[in-house]
Amino acid sequence: MSVLQLQSVWEAIDVGAVATGLVAFVVGFVVVFLLGKIAFVPVVRRALGTRGFDQAVQSLGTSVANAVVWLAAIAVAFTVAGFGAFLSAFAVFGGAFALAIGFAAQDLLGNFVAGVFILKDKPFEVGDWIEWDGKSGRVEDIDLRVSRVRTFDNERITVPNGDLANNAVTNPVAYETLRQKFVFGIGYDDDIDEATDYIIEAAKDHSMILDDPAPSVRLVDLGDSDVGLQARIWIEEPDRADFMRVRSEYVQAVKERFDEEGIDIPYVHRELTGSVELVERARGSDE
Repeated sequence: MSVLQLQSVWEAIDVGAVATGLVAFVVGFVVVFLLGKIAFVPVVRRALGTRGFDQAVQSLGTSVANAVVWLAAIAVAFTVAGFGAFLSAFAVFGGAFALAIGFAAQDLLGNFVAGVFILKDKPFEVGDWIEWDGKSGRVEDIDLRVSRVRTFDNERITVPNGDLANNAVTNPVAYETLRQKFVFGIGYDDDIDEATDYIIEAAKDHSMILDDPAPSVRLVDLGDSDVGLQARIWIEEPDRADFMRVRSEYVQAVKERFDEEGIDIPYVHRELTGSVELVERARGSDE
């Protein structure tokens, strides 16, 4: 391109219009950006804090609010500068791109949303002992995408939050007390009331079994070889380690008392009957 051609192109450019558009762009961007930072972002942060959201959710909400401020400032700046058509085309392209990303990462986004609800609703917290889908362990960390659980065999399970948010989760330590049940089988010839007294006494003698609610016993089964007596006991401030220890000590105490008092704990007896038929054939009879 020659010097004369460059000069003609430069003369064709409306310098005043370009300068005006640039000033409008900068002013629009700065005004919207400052308003967002001063008013919008603090309001979002305060609203999340007032509603009791977890710190991680508050941080996420603040980050999203900051992103919205940036996008709004750029959009307004392009509009007041006279580049509305460019902004519309970019919005269409960005919407299509976001839709494609959403379909590709729907599981990831689902876990992300589930993490927000877990942090908000708090069905369990870090340190709780939980049970889900045949697994159990103690919660070590709750992230926005996954939760990390340490099993009682000292293994770590990384669980997608969607699995915990969309399925039943048992939290045995959600309340201050926990009831446990155990069925003791006694013989049909044994006295039910006497065995019940021994079961109750063993519970009262244990320091970690509560007197209120009081331990109780119910007859729950008439089996093939035994009568099932279900003991119901309560422990305070439940923890799995304490629960397992208390349960073991209590069952052992009942077993030893039954042995002392001659209460039978029968087990299933099975007798196999039948006969064996031997057929003796003379040698060479098949020939």
